[in-house]
Formats: sequence, C-alpha cells, structure tokens
Amino acid sequence: MKIAVAFDHRGVHLRQEVLRTLRAGEHEILDLGTYTDDVRIDYPDKARELGQAIQHGSAERGVLVCGSGVGAAVAASKMRGIRASVCHDVYSAHQGVEHDDMNVLCLGSEVVGASLASDLVRTFLAARFSGGDRYVERLRKVEAMEREMSNG
Repeated sequence: MKIAVAFDHRGVHLRQEVLRTLRAGEHEILDLGTYTDDVRIDYPDKARELGQAIQHGSAERGVLVCGSGVGAAVAASKMRGIRASVCHDVYSAHQGVEHDDMNVLCLGSEVVGASLASDLVRTFLAARFSGGDRYVERLRKVEAMEREMSNG
C-alpha cells in the first residue's frame, strides 16, 4: 500500500519510528516531511499536503503526526474525502477503518511513545473497511454533508 506521511515540528519526534514501521511492512512511502524540529512547521500545512496526496491518488492512506494529534485531525478532516482521526489506542485504529473508512491516522508525539505508535500504524494499515450496509449509509451521509457545506 502507498502511504503518505507528514509531520509538523513537534510530530517529527515520532518520524523515525513511523518510517521504520512502514518499511517493515513493505509499504511504499510518500514522505512529505518535516525532517527536523529546528523550524516551526504548522500542522494545517502538512494536513493539506497529505490530504491532497490522497485526493489526487498519490497515496491510499496517510499518517499525520503533530504534538497531540488533535490539530492534525481537525485540519485534515476539513478536506473533501479525507476521514482523519486521532487514535491513541489500537481499538480505534482498526475500528475507525472498519466502520468509518478512516483514511488518515493522526498521532500525537507528546501522547504516544514509539512502541505504541508502531502498533497503531500497523493496526491502521492492516484494517479494511467492512462495507456493511449501515456503515456505507453513514458514509453517504458524511459525503452529503461535505457537498452541502462546500456549496455554502
């Protein structure tokens, strides 16, 4: 699977572990940076880059990391077709994909350590959307909200 990854200046502290986990799973990585915490990089900018990569088909899913994961999830979810959520437990990481077709995992580098981050990334990428009728109907409602909100 092709995975886009992006980190703000605080999220970069989980960078090596996230990349190591993706490489171990033999995923193709679209690395959108950040590489250091020397310069402030705002999470909305990284969310936009990652979201556009998914929207344009350059990646199937994404992992977006900021300090708490919350800002990244808020920003990424503003984009049409992006279903991002902060997950700091493995249940949410797989259930978000299985029931909600989540395509962006957001993590907080100040909340989870390297070991848990690795577990969360593996769990997120192993999960598949169940496609059940009630889940599909809910996604249609979300998509209708996106269309209505973007048209004013």
